[in-house]
Parts: sequence; C-alpha cells; structure tokens
Amino acid sequence: MKQIFLSFALCVLFGACSTKYATVVNSSGDYQIIPKPTSLKINTGRFVFDVNTKIIANSALTNEAAYLSNLLSNVSSKKVVFENEGAAKGNISLQLDPSITNKEGYKLSVSHNGITISGKTATGVFYGIQTLSQLLPLDNPAVVTIPATEIEDSPRYVYRGMHLDVARHFFPTVFIKKYIDILAMHKMNTFHWHLTEDQGWRIEIKKYPKLTSIGAFRKETIVGHGNTWDKEGVQYDGKPYGGFYTQEEVKDIVAYAAKRHITVIPEIELPGHSLAAITAYPELGNTGDQYEVGTRWGVFPEIYAPSEKTFQFLEDVLTEVIALFPSKLIHIGGDEAPKVQWEHSQFAQDVIKREGLKDEHELQSYFIRRIEKFLNSKGRNIIGWDEILEGGLAPNATVMSWRGIKGGIEAAKQHHNVIMTPTQFCYFDFYQTKDKANEPLAIGGLTTVEDVYSFEPTPSELTVEESKYILGAQANVWTEYIKTPEHVEYMVLPRLTALSEVVWSSKEARDWNDFQKRLNHITKMYDAKNLNYAKHSLLNEVE
Repeated sequence: MKQIFLSFALCVLFGACSTKYATVVNSSGDYQIIPKPTSLKINTGRFVFDVNTKIIANSALTNEAAYLSNLLSNVSSKKVVFENEGAAKGNISLQLDPSITNKEGYKLSVSHNGITISGKTATGVFYGIQTLSQLLPLDNPAVVTIPATEIEDSPRYVYRGMHLDVARHFFPTVFIKKYIDILAMHKMNTFHWHLTEDQGWRIEIKKYPKLTSIGAFRKETIVGHGNTWDKEGVQYDGKPYGGFYTQEEVKDIVAYAAKRHITVIPEIELPGHSLAAITAYPELGNTGDQYEVGTRWGVFPEIYAPSEKTFQFLEDVLTEVIALFPSKLIHIGGDEAPKVQWEHSQFAQDVIKREGLKDEHELQSYFIRRIEKFLNSKGRNIIGWDEILEGGLAPNATVMSWRGIKGGIEAAKQHHNVIMTPTQFCYFDFYQTKDKANEPLAIGGLTTVEDVYSFEPTPSELTVEESKYILGAQANVWTEYIKTPEHVEYMVLPRLTALSEVVWSSKEARDWNDFQKRLNHITKMYDAKNLNYAKHSLLNEVE
C-alpha cells in the first residue's frame, strides 16, 4: 500500500506520469470489453490515475459520480473525490450530451490528458462507467493506468433482463443487492423478481398478514429431484423453511436498483401457482379445503376461484405492490394453471356460462383481463408468461415467451410487446455442461455458454414491422435446486456474460471465438469480486 502511494507521489512531484505514458502503444488485448461496444478505436497513450485525480460532474450526475468514486477508491486504495466544477485535464469528467441519440447510449474518451464519459442520460453515463471499469487493471499495479480509446456505444434492445425465483428458495436482502450489482456490471436493465409461488409467499402485504405468517413458511422440503414426489420412497427433510421481505426491505432494494439504472418488475402469480396464498386464505380456492404450503416441486392443481372475493383480494394485494414498485410492468404469471378444479367447480362453470365463455381457457383469459383492467386503471400494464395467449390475449399485455419462440412470434404478429426467454437458451437452472455427474443437482436440460451466445432474440419469421415488438430477452433462474447465494452465482456466471452481449451488441458484431478471449479476461474481474462462477463450464467451452 505504501509503495502505491509513494509511486503516485513521485509521479506527481516530478510531473513524469503523463509524459511517460503519453506515447505508450496499446494493443487489442488492452480492451477486453463485454458486451462488445458498437465502435472502439485503439489510441496511443494511457491516462495515469494519481493522487490528484478527481471526478468532475454536475448535480444531475451526482449518483453516477458517487458510484464511480466508490469504484475507483477500491482500485486506488484512496478516496477519489468528485466536484461540480474543475479542469478536465488530469481528471475524469462526466457529462450529459444531447447529441447522443440513444437514451442509454454513451461515449467514452480516454487520453493521457483525461477521461470523459458522456451520455444522452444519466443511464448512458452509468454504462460508460461500467465499460471504464473493465479497462482498469486487476493486478494492483504501483501506477494505475487506463489505455487511450474512443468508444461510442448503445444497446440493441431496450429490455435486458434477469429473473430470480425467491419463492422456492429464499435469499437475504444482502444477496439480492449483490445480484443487482452483477446485473449492473453486465449493463442489464431489468430485474424480474419472482415473489410468490406454491412453495412460499415472499412479500409482506399489510392487509393480509397471513400471507406471510402462514404462506411464507412450509413445514419441510422434498429431498432430491422433484420428479420423485409420487414415487415410492420419496423423502422430505423434515425441516421448516421460509422467509419473506418486509415492505421496507422491498423499498430499499428497489431504490438500490434504481441507483444502478435497473427496473425491478415484481411477479405476483395468478391464477395458478397460488397454493401458498390459498393455504393462508382458503376462501380464495375452489374447494374451501384447508391446504398446506407446497413441500415438493412441480405444478399443483390448486388455482384461485374466479370469485369477486378473489378479485378483491388480488386488487388489494396489487394496490400495495404497485405502491412499492414504480415499474410500468407488473408480472402476473399466468403460466401452468391447471383447469381441473375449475372443471369440477359449479361456481366456475356458472361464471363461464354467465360471461358467455367457451371453456376454462377463456375463463383464464377473463380472469387475466379483469386484473389487467384494474392495473391499467392504476397506470400499469401486465406482463405474463406465454400461456396468457390461450383463450385470447388481454389488450395491453406484454408476453414473455418461454415455451420456445412460438408464443413470441404469435404475440408480435398481433402487435403485442414481447420478451423472449425460451428454455433452450435462457433457462439458467438447466445444467451448463454435458458432464452432469460433476455438476450440482439441477432440474435437467442443458444450456451451455455457447448455447446462450448463439441465441437470436428476434425470430426470422417476423417482418421488419413485427420485429419492433421484440423488446429484448431475459434469462430465468428457478431455484428448486438452488439453495444458496453461491449456487445462484454459479448457475448465472458466465452464462449471463454471454446473454449480456446478445442483448446489447449488434447481431453482426457477435463472434464466438472473439467472445471467448474476452470472457477469459472478465473472469479475472469475477475473481477480484469473489464471484462464484462456473469455471468448469468455462474450461469446457474454451477447449
């Protein structure tokens, strides 16, 4: 540590740093950036970070300046201050530039005289900072230098998402923030927070306290793979399990994400995947029976009754949810909703007859339309899994296409917005190498880093006009078999790294061999940040 400060002091004292590094010839190996920028020019020289380096930013970029200050302070082992005014020479300037067309776009200019990061908005400046972070040295050198460059960059898609299921297994707020930081590092802009399930309700709803006092806890959990639940000899661990987020914790996490320019979309499942809620309030079900919170994995037959009591309950819940989440989109699930209970419910059949519906699929569409109408009245829109197409799509709904790309194509042709998240490429709970015997237990499947990188979110079947409805893509992390934060990181990295380039960089710029070289570099950042990435997966891909 003393050597670093001594080197800085000598540089400043003799004025040799800037001169010494002004003519350094850089190589392509100095610019291992993921996702790949739109354009990057390799220039001569290096910016020298010394004890006098400051961040210059106006009040509109205070958040970004504070973020960069913290980042650089960790690298230099000294507090890097930021000021509203100051000379550009020798410093790092953050600026808003209205000439940049993309609201998430940025320019990064590095020379031996200074660094300038400019963006159309604060979001663009933030992404420029993320790129700068990948140019910083990782080996704790005596003198910190950054290679000269001119970068202009902007994302291909407006929606770049990652999902996390906290209902099957619960994760503490400190990890949720770490997860958000991982997303920010990869220029992802949406966190899809899956909060309710058959196996647990994870968000405090003040009007319905039993959702968390009862619905947030299960008496035990199945051991081994979930497909054994109906087999002889199935075992459970006998250990109570649960947890939930208070509304204050939710507010804190949403605010934390906003500072990193990430929108948090909450998911409140309906009409299926609702066993935990029905356990807490049996009157919401179709039978009136007292159930228990799910202890196994898979799909349960329990489904909300299409009653006014249920709709009032859901409106009350969603009223509290939208007060916590400013997101324009509210995810309502809509997937894997068995209709057996509706088929045997006289009440449900009476609703079908009363509303002039053809069958139970149209009853689900009616159910979702009721919820959509309510959310629209509050200035919000719904997003749901592609099953919401069945029985007719609600007017303003966004479709998340997970059962392949067919649902996304259908929705786009109907001029509905679409997020592509097909299992083949975007399910990060799948195994990530063929060597499954040496991997942690997973639900099944196989999605390698190369599979993710090969994904093309916009189907060729769509016209240019229809393609505009493909907003982007998302990967999903279902946690039936993922119990710890370290395991989440292992399943996400480096597959997220590949997805980040798919949704940010142009299709034409993607090159698997080039990506592998850059991937080897970014894993050094993972090591520096103590992230638990899948090294075994990475080695398989490189070989």
